[in-house]
Amino acid sequence: MAMSGLRQFTTALGVVKKVPPEALIERTAPSVLRELPTERRPAVVELVHWGVGAVGGAVFGLLPGAVRGRAWAGPAYGVAFWAFFEAVVAPTLGLPRRHHTTPERLALLADHVLYGIVVGASPWPHQDRPT
Repeated sequence: MAMSGLRQFTTALGVVKKVPPEALIERTAPSVLRELPTERRPAVVELVHWGVGAVGGAVFGLLPGAVRGRAWAGPAYGVAFWAFFEAVVAPTLGLPRRHHTTPERLALLADHVLYGIVVGASPWPHQDRPT
C-alpha cells in the first residue's frame, strides 16, 4: 500500500496518466467499468492493483531464501515485476502499447522499486512478530 500512496501522488501531479491496472480492467472487463459510478472506479482499480501486488508478493516468497535475503533482491524483483507486465502480460492481453514520457517512466520505476523494497523487507516465511 506504500506504493499506492506514491502512485496517488504521481497521478495527482499529472506525471502518471493511467496506471497499468486501469488499462488492464478497461481491456479485460470493460463492462465492469461502464457499470461503475465514476467515483467508485479508483477503488476498483486500487483493489485490482493490490491483488496483483499480493500475487507478486507470493511469487517473491517462492524464490529461494538465499535470493530473497539479499538487500538488492526486493528492489530488483519490483523492477522485474513491472518489466514482466510491460513485456509479457500487456501484449498477451492486447493492451495498447503506451509511450510513457521520461517523468512517467521514472515515476513507475520508483513505484516498483518501492514495491520491491516492501516485499523484500517482509520476513519469509511470514511470521507475525509479537507486539
